[in-house]
Amino acid sequence: MVVPVLAGASASCSDASPTRMGHCMAPQSVVYRTMNTPESLLRLNDTIANFLFDEPSSDELFNPYSTENPEFDRKGAASIRQENLRRYLTERDRMPRLFVLAEAPGPWGCRFTGVPITSEEQLVDPSFPHAGKQASNRDVPHKEYSASIYWRVLAPYTQDLLTWNTVPFHPFKPGKPMTIRTPRVSEIKRFAPLLDEMMTILDPKRIAAIGRKAEKVLGLIGRECTYVRHPSQGGALLFEEGMRTIIADMGLTPSD
Repeated sequence: MVVPVLAGASASCSDASPTRMGHCMAPQSVVYRTMNTPESLLRLNDTIANFLFDEPSSDELFNPYSTENPEFDRKGAASIRQENLRRYLTERDRMPRLFVLAEAPGPWGCRFTGVPITSEEQLVDPSFPHAGKQASNRDVPHKEYSASIYWRVLAPYTQDLLTWNTVPFHPFKPGKPMTIRTPRVSEIKRFAPLLDEMMTILDPKRIAAIGRKAEKVLGLIGRECTYVRHPSQGGALLFEEGMRTIIADMGLTPSD
């Protein structure tokens, strides 16, 4: 059973004072949780919200949880992404045993959904294991290649894994908001304290690093991990091989 739980209140975008990047606070929202959601996951949700939801965007780093770009986003998009993330974190009946760390939101996936390595097309699909809403202003939801590969492999194990990004904001090239660039070392270090706190709360049995940036930051906070090739740019087969090896080693079985 899923029940709504009120989260913290904040001003609506229409009430906030807009900045050049369109930064605004989302309205009071609801945390969707199952009756059996572990309290640690509710604490994780609060930790992430407190760390990220009030942060403004910059000319090269887009915060999908506080910012809306009217050229691409529908009204209330930041609030939708907050809700999507909260549902992803809290609609669980047990603690995830596998933590998967990727690099950063891509322009067609998490930048619009707020959920790591997940596209709008997936979130609005009733057969997808996580539910959410579309935040873009398109007639057709965005799809993302990496997200398709990622969940094709990992969807059956969704209750036993949690995915996150080394840099949870979308890094883009100046003046080109729908591009992607490699996160800088300073950006990786900026979010390392949040990652460290998340690891303390989750205490996962195994950590997979998708890409070298993820592997590096996990080393910085003293966490052992298994490197796995990122599925993009020809890495799909190596990604699947690496993740299936981890799944087999852990003895994970498809979620109910």
